[in-house]
Amino acid sequence: MAGSLEARPLFGIGLAAMGYSCFALQDALVKLLVESYEVPQILFVRSAVIVLITGLLAYRYRHPSILKSKYRGTVVIRAALMLTAWMLFYSSARYLGLAELTTLYFSAPIMVMFLSIFVLKEKVGAGRWIACVVGFVGVVIAANPANSPNWLPATLCIIAGFCWAWSTILIRLVSRSETTLTQMYATSALFGIACALSLPWLWKNPDAQGWLLMIGVGLVSTIGQYLLYEGFRYAPASSLAPVEYTGLIWAFIYGYVIWTEVPAINVFIGAILIVAASLVLVSWARRSMRMAKEPIS
Repeated sequence: MAGSLEARPLFGIGLAAMGYSCFALQDALVKLLVESYEVPQILFVRSAVIVLITGLLAYRYRHPSILKSKYRGTVVIRAALMLTAWMLFYSSARYLGLAELTTLYFSAPIMVMFLSIFVLKEKVGAGRWIACVVGFVGVVIAANPANSPNWLPATLCIIAGFCWAWSTILIRLVSRSETTLTQMYATSALFGIACALSLPWLWKNPDAQGWLLMIGVGLVSTIGQYLLYEGFRYAPASSLAPVEYTGLIWAFIYGYVIWTEVPAINVFIGAILIVAASLVLVSWARRSMRMAKEPIS
């Protein structure tokens, strides 16, 4: 079975690409919803849909309970970080275009490198430092803090990326023992509980379109997560890392189709620099892996 998975990297890349297109669609749907509804309400319905689907599947296939995991405390911390990230990200969506929003949020992979140094004690070579600096410059250009009136939501979006980067580091720990369905179920359940606490003050009865969009967010998110994690089964992580940036392309497309948004030139330049920096990181990681495998003569 393992051999057949390794023999289908293109299939894995295709699954991941579809997953990231789902995430971009999710962001577009939420951007539509935040014009009329509060973020906690949207996240509550989204979480309820994910919990229902993953809970039924986890029960059907007898996945172990997260309560028995030695990483259950880490799961709670990760859920809190992800909830903070989503709250800040979707609050920023009221004020930023979809392309600008996604570009700033995609600073997260650059931040992961910094955190991997201090948290995971990974060694970082010159190539990765250069890529990190280029990516940071791209974020600054995309945010355009000197001239943009939206500097506050842009800052919130970057902080959201930092929280997401922290959660990515924790995923590396939790995934060593927990299944995908278990993690999705536990994280979304914690999301739902946290958001439910604010509903008595924030809840607004959705109309038919509101319900359709909110449930659609949950379904698209569930499908996107499943496709992405399945992609990791068929292709190595180093091959899938660049695929994440197809989400930028989809964000530009959805932004234009739905809102006729044409991103400013600084957003295009920033996106190019961020993608270039991440591709350098992937290339450097592959080079390091090859050198590690080569026998010492």
